[in-house]
Amino acid sequence: MTRSPALLLLAASVCLAADLKPEATQAYDRYTRETEARLASRKPFLWADGSPERLRQVQQGQVVVEPWNGKPDTSVPGALIHDWIGVVFIPGATLEKTLAVMQDYNHHKAVYHDVLDSKLLGQNGNDFKFYRLRQLKKGVINGVYHTEFDAHYERLSDAQWLSQSRSTLIAELENPGKPNQHELPPGHDDGYLWRLNGYWRLEQRDGGVYLECEAVSLTRSLPALVGGLFAPAMRGLESETMTATLQSTRDAVKK
Repeated sequence: MTRSPALLLLAASVCLAADLKPEATQAYDRYTRETEARLASRKPFLWADGSPERLRQVQQGQVVVEPWNGKPDTSVPGALIHDWIGVVFIPGATLEKTLAVMQDYNHHKAVYHDVLDSKLLGQNGNDFKFYRLRQLKKGVINGVYHTEFDAHYERLSDAQWLSQSRSTLIAELENPGKPNQHELPPGHDDGYLWRLNGYWRLEQRDGGVYLECEAVSLTRSLPALVGGLFAPAMRGLESETMTATLQSTRDAVKK
């Protein structure tokens, strides 16, 4: 089969290593600070409650996932910020069982399909440090990453909890699973995942638990000529990952 020049150019571009620029990191930090300020003052508590149709879909068992504010990515110097939000309802669930699944970091590899290995690194009350070996795979995107996170949980009331997780290390593995496997320097790799923050909200009501997540990530950008071909794969990965994460958490809580 003959490949088009555009596809060949795309393949060549995404195989080249990318460098994370300080300007991109600074832009990401500003964006997440603004996101956290928005979430701290947001009313209502749940995103689902902001739309009767969205709430109806969730109550009917759908996993509702959308790019935040209808904008799946934001361009910054040499990178893209992706912001997706999703919510699921877990009938019959309790906050205790849902939190137990979320905080069982030693067994996340048995819950989430993209987690190849996982481990709790430390805990101090409601603060956790954890490790994940994660695989990203969608079209031209294919990478395995050593990731570490700090997570903080906060009880707001008997019915509501918050959780925030922030990446502290993301390193891509070259030749994963082979004898010469090794980690590439963080910020100098294929660039499919440079930063990742997760903002979770849980509310117990209506005979179950509503589970919401907003994920803000930082990835490489590409020249305009091939960016239009690469962007759908990245957006599809973001959407599918969010959907799968919420579905898998629901399934694990219901067991």
